[in-house]
Amino acid sequence: MERKLGVNTWVWTSPLTDDALPELAARISSLGFTAIELPLENLGDWDPKRTRDVLAKHSLAPVLIGAMSPGRNLVSAPDAEIAATQNYLRGLIDAAATLGATTVAGPFYAATGRTWSMNEVHRRATYSQLRENLAPLAAHAAEQGVALAIEPLNRYETSLINTVDQALDALEPLLGPGLGIALDSYHLNIEEQDIAAAVARATGHIAHVQVCGNDRGTVGADHFDWHGFIRALDLAGYGGPLCVESFTPDNASIAVAASIWRPLASTQDALAADSLGYLKNLQIGGLR
Repeated sequence: MERKLGVNTWVWTSPLTDDALPELAARISSLGFTAIELPLENLGDWDPKRTRDVLAKHSLAPVLIGAMSPGRNLVSAPDAEIAATQNYLRGLIDAAATLGATTVAGPFYAATGRTWSMNEVHRRATYSQLRENLAPLAAHAAEQGVALAIEPLNRYETSLINTVDQALDALEPLLGPGLGIALDSYHLNIEEQDIAAAVARATGHIAHVQVCGNDRGTVGADHFDWHGFIRALDLAGYGGPLCVESFTPDNASIAVAASIWRPLASTQDALAADSLGYLKNLQIGGLR
């Protein structure tokens, strides 16, 4: 199955702004990508209507990405904090609808980096609270023709949802037109014992897929089983984009958040371009 191939603007900058977007969109298009991941770290960082026009000029299909920064939580937090997080996510959905994006992806349950120990009773209660607080957002997303794609993260970034099975367990009653699962090869590589089997279990609920090398660098310059992963996505019927998500080491805050302590390629352009080339060959069968 041949999919659109995209890249996240976090490869080059954070936060994304109206001033930075035109040059980045032109660069991403010139590299050969046909999709783009647009982080909206805070509502108002960039204008959806203006962005829609910029992307149309370069024929780039948009995916909107949210950021669960400190203080953004839908569980085990004060009511005011949960309400503010819901307002942020509702704003992402509305921005996506204006932009023309059908997917908003991210770990929409707790602040990234927040971890705590839970016994089974506590986990059940926390998942119940998550469903209660996500339900109105999933309904709003469905009304807007948008899907929230909830991303499991590795154990060092969250203690709540690390695996596909946990995502299914936490989200199952809500899974549908307004809510699905986002798969990220970086987190799958750490947490899943059998990645292809995990993808298979997510069949019918995969709303978005992000890719990068197992070191957060170049796709294909690593030990990840890309052939098996793409075959698993084919079998699962996922036809959405594959988007390269990595991060610039030049922004201090994002480098700390993503633990990027060294350059992951000779240049950020090379990381993107080499990933794209590998994925193109993989999709057309050249590397199978």
